[in-house]
Amino acid sequence: MSLLNIGMSGLAAGQSSLMTTGNNIANADTAGYSRQQTVQGTKASNQFGNVYIGTGTTLADVRRVYNSYLDAQLQTTTSLNSDAAAYAGQISPLDALLSDSGTGLNGALTKFFASVQNVNAKPGDDASRQLLLSDAQALSNRFNSVSAQLTAQNANINGNLTNMADQVNKLAATVAQLNQKISEVSKAGGMPNELLDARNETVRQLSTFTGAQVIERDGNLDVYLGSGQPLVMGGTASTLQVVPSQADPSRMGIQLNRGSSTVDITSVMTGGEMGGLLRYRSTVLDPAMNELGRVALVVADQMNSLQAQGIDKNGAFGSNLFNSINSAAQMADRSVATVGNSAGSGNFDVSIEDSGKLTINDYKVTFTSATNYTVQRLPEGTAMGAFSTLTTPPPVIDGFSLKLSGGGAAAGDTFKITPTRNAATNIKTEMTDSKRLAIAAPLSAAIAPGGSGTLTISSSGQPTLTTKFDIYDTATTTLIQNGMNTSMPVKVVFGAAAADGSSQPYQLLDAKGVQISTGTIKPNQNNTLNLTVPLKDGTGAPIMDPGPPAVQRTVSFDMTVAGSPGTGTAIDINIAQPGTLDNRNGTALAGLQTKQVVDTGTASKGISLTDAYGKLVEGVGAKAAQGKLDSAATGAILDNAKNARDSLSGVDLDEETGNLVKYQQYYTASSQIIKAAQEIFSTLINSL
Repeated sequence: MSLLNIGMSGLAAGQSSLMTTGNNIANADTAGYSRQQTVQGTKASNQFGNVYIGTGTTLADVRRVYNSYLDAQLQTTTSLNSDAAAYAGQISPLDALLSDSGTGLNGALTKFFASVQNVNAKPGDDASRQLLLSDAQALSNRFNSVSAQLTAQNANINGNLTNMADQVNKLAATVAQLNQKISEVSKAGGMPNELLDARNETVRQLSTFTGAQVIERDGNLDVYLGSGQPLVMGGTASTLQVVPSQADPSRMGIQLNRGSSTVDITSVMTGGEMGGLLRYRSTVLDPAMNELGRVALVVADQMNSLQAQGIDKNGAFGSNLFNSINSAAQMADRSVATVGNSAGSGNFDVSIEDSGKLTINDYKVTFTSATNYTVQRLPEGTAMGAFSTLTTPPPVIDGFSLKLSGGGAAAGDTFKITPTRNAATNIKTEMTDSKRLAIAAPLSAAIAPGGSGTLTISSSGQPTLTTKFDIYDTATTTLIQNGMNTSMPVKVVFGAAAADGSSQPYQLLDAKGVQISTGTIKPNQNNTLNLTVPLKDGTGAPIMDPGPPAVQRTVSFDMTVAGSPGTGTAIDINIAQPGTLDNRNGTALAGLQTKQVVDTGTASKGISLTDAYGKLVEGVGAKAAQGKLDSAATGAILDNAKNARDSLSGVDLDEETGNLVKYQQYYTASSQIIKAAQEIFSTLINSL
């Protein structure tokens, strides 16, 4: 019977090997499957005299061909590649949007300034003025459309994070369940190969969504996120929740719910698609929105300010071309109170005081008492100083000021300040009448009839208003502008030159011939006159600045004269008349295309509007190119990791086919042993 038992053990072993090989072949395309091998051992030998004769074979194990290092490498590279792919998938459309002349801002800016130049060439032409107004509308619309695309991308990221968190929660629950099942089977002495494969594959799928650190503990796989926050611990799984960020509800944050507590892990989430989306949002999307908004603020602020300095076709001071950047709604929109601030807490009105000094950063305000607060520039957390709500006027920080309204504050209250983020959404073309475009300068000068000598005033020497109007203090600006209308004209009258010809006096007289001021020039040279006119209302009463101290309001202007005026020669200076063909204010408007008006608070002293937008396009383009390289590189690394894992654990059909033939022959040979045993047994029976 021993020979028969040996044959039977061989048959059983051969059958097990055939079944294992068949299972390998059947699962050749099963994700995460590790090929299996049968491990045979010899049965105990029987002693016959001084020799031992074997009694057959036994199936010792069905071994899973697996290497933990290769599997961990695959999980890590999967996370890195998913991160890079998600990042590249978001930044590539943004790069195309900003750089394309048909969708980006550069073409609209160029066309707008070309229309300004066209009006300067024909300041009285209504068609040219209307074209400029249309191009201003197109420019503001382009700001709006680009901003809308960025806002939609943020909403898409918010939605994707929510969907991915749901997937992570399902996968984490599966890992916890598999941990529990594997633990139960292992305690019974089994080796659940399929469950082990399923768990590793689930962890790998989890790595596509987030960077997961996996630690094996007592046969369980514990999964940690971020900086060590536990997602799976043995048979227990925590969950991810995507909720509006407390500091900025328009941005979704990620919380880890551990049952009794929740932890915000947004800032430490790295790797996987979720990490890639968060990285893109913080390093590309938010800065791009802020930069686009900064350009919009500077365009509106500078254009409106210059409009106020000029005279329109009707002979009135210019009105806003774009809507005010310091409307009540926009100022309130720039501050976000943190969820959980003290009851009755107010919010900040954020006023733009100097658009040129704005940065593309956000800011965090933290109250240290009911009136005192500190400001940090994000994301680095650079301290900007300590301030008080009692300070009047409010301090200016990087071009903006803060005024608490709508309630008080308490120590610990925090606010997020976003001075530029929504500006591109909010910019609108306000002007509808092209005659209101202030292309002319407000003052003009002409030599009075009857003069003598060689006095000349070049076109570049015409009066230039040096008093700057604060367009965000409408009442004061209107008061000064009306005062100019009622205080003009004035006259410069030259006296007799000194005997040696080294100097010549002049007087500045008001409309009634009353002396305002005096000065001197050097005959036969270019002389710049710095003139100041006290303002009076229509009744002749002084227009006062209440102060303190109370002083009469004035306006100042410069003009340049040349030559040698004769005694009594005069220059009449008056407000520009309706229909004037002067284009000096329009020339200043056109100069904004190249003037350094953005980022003027830095050591570089600023850049132009086109350069600022070009810098945005260049920065996004460079990051997009790097994102493509990173995606390709991590893709190659992932392929190598897959190949390394598959070379060991994957099913090779050629090899399995060879094994199938081998085990078939093994099974046949074992059956021959049984046949030989039967024949021997039959011979013995027949011999009796």
